[in-house]
Order: sequence, then C-alpha cells, then structure tokens
Amino acid sequence: MAGWNEILEEHQRASAFHDVIRRKYLKELSELTGRNTILYYSGWLQKPEMLQTNAMMFQINDDDKNGFMATVHQLDRSRGLDLILHTPGGDLAATESLVAYLRSMFGNDIRALVPQLALSAGTMMALSASEIVLGKQSSLGPIDPQLNNLPAHGVVEEFNKARSEILANAQSALYWQPILQKYNATFVGECQKAIDWSRLMVTRWLETGMFQGDADQASKIARVLEDFGDHALTLSHSRHIDSKAARASGLKIVDLESAPDLQDAVLTVHHATIQTLAATGAMKVIENQNGAAYIRVVSPISLLSQNLNVGQQPGPAHP
Repeated sequence: MAGWNEILEEHQRASAFHDVIRRKYLKELSELTGRNTILYYSGWLQKPEMLQTNAMMFQINDDDKNGFMATVHQLDRSRGLDLILHTPGGDLAATESLVAYLRSMFGNDIRALVPQLALSAGTMMALSASEIVLGKQSSLGPIDPQLNNLPAHGVVEEFNKARSEILANAQSALYWQPILQKYNATFVGECQKAIDWSRLMVTRWLETGMFQGDADQASKIARVLEDFGDHALTLSHSRHIDSKAARASGLKIVDLESAPDLQDAVLTVHHATIQTLAATGAMKVIENQNGAAYIRVVSPISLLSQNLNVGQQPGPAHP
C-alpha cells in the first residue's frame, strides 16, 4: 500500500497532478477486483468553512445523478459495481433516486465500500448494497432523518410528550407553550412522514438486496431499523457506528482487513482522493476506473460553485 506520506510525496513530485495519481490507483483497484469501481466523495471535512454557504453541494443531492450518469456510461455492467462512499449524507429524495438508478444499471450486484465515513443518507446508500466492506477505521451512522437541522424523531417525541402531559394536567401547558412555539403541527407531521419514508426505503432495499431470500428477513430488518433508526437508542445523529456494531445488527459486513491486497488498494484510493479534496478546489468527486469524472468545484474567491467535467464526457444518450 502507498501510505499517506508516500502519496503526498508523489503528488509533489508530479507537480500536484492529483487527477492523474488518483485515477491511477482507482484503476489499479478495479483491476484487482475485476469489478467496475465508482468513488463518490464529498470534501465536507476538508472545507468546513464553506459548509454554511455551500452545504447542499457537499451533501447527496439531485445534481449527483449527472455524475453517476457520466460515470456509469459505457461501463460493462456485467462486472457489477463497487461503490466507494465518503459522504455526510443529504437529501432523502435524491438518495432514493440515486439508489434506484444504480440498481437499474447493476441490479443487486453492488457492493458498498466505506474507507472512512458514510453517514446518514450515506449509510442508507450503503444499506442498499448486497454487502458492506468496512475497515477498523470505518463508520456508518444513524439513519433518522433531520428537518431544518432538527432530528425528526426528537421533534415528534417532544410533541407527543407535551400532548400527553397537557392532557393529563392542563397546568403544564404554561410550561410547554414556549417550547412548542418552535414548530407547528404541520412541521410535526412532516417529521413523521420523513421518519416513515426513510424506514420504508431501507426496508425495501434490505428486502430486495442484502436480506433477499433470507428466512429471518423480517426480524433482521426490524433489528437494523431499530439499531440505526431509533433516535432513543442512537441518542445523536452524529453518532459513529463501527464495523463491530454494524455486524452485531445483522448486516452483511466484510472486514477490509480480511483481504490485505484489497485493503491496500482501497486505502490508497482513499488517501489520494482526500488529498485531492484538501489541496484543490474540488468539493465533490464522482469518478470511475476509466477516468470518467464529474467534479464539483468551488471558487475560493467568489464561493460560487461550477461543474467541471473531466476525463470521458457523457454521451448524448444515457441508459
């Protein structure tokens, strides 16, 4: 494996040709596995100062469909897909659409690899795969939805608690009134719908993917939904769930360390991509093993983002 310092030195020797170096290692990974490989990386950790003005661009959003169209185009789909994820999560509707698209291209022959973090909706994407490859340093996260930066479960729980206490003792309304002014009944309803939607999505993906044909399918799905989706258990949306806890939940987890060659190749791609995000204006990278890439770039001066398509260009017609 080429470690962090070795890759950094190689970047410096190559006059910071980050794209050339990253693509070299991504191709080597694909050749090792014999599978199509697409990386989906966000630079939210490398550019925290831009999150307030460009948060959506770092998250899973509908524009990502263009990136996946560009990178899936002309791939031999019989080789399946290894999807390397590094993301803080994002929009539920966009996540549902992306999973539907990737499954329409590769069926259930999709494996999720998480070298470091795939949180929130990123975890949901991983749960749509047939199996998840995690290292000792890798983490998934809770899948409870957030609305207006508030935990949907927390809002519903607080509203129900207030309702119960007020019905039991009308005097408690004086206590709850300023608290409940934070949101109205419509917002509470939207929170419940988001909870139901996320659970339905994950249930459907597990039924038709990771747990398809499993005799204990229903109980396994219930366990995953509880461990990953119950806010009362996870306590915080930012909680990190490691490979040991993910396996204990019943998920099909493959230890990255069980295949040293794969571990070396995956972590080398990870290091190269993180260094790209840290040293360039790239805020999101979607790229395949053939060099087809869709990179979202942010201007350090104007903080205005623009699309930059490099490598193979998407053709006029897409599957």
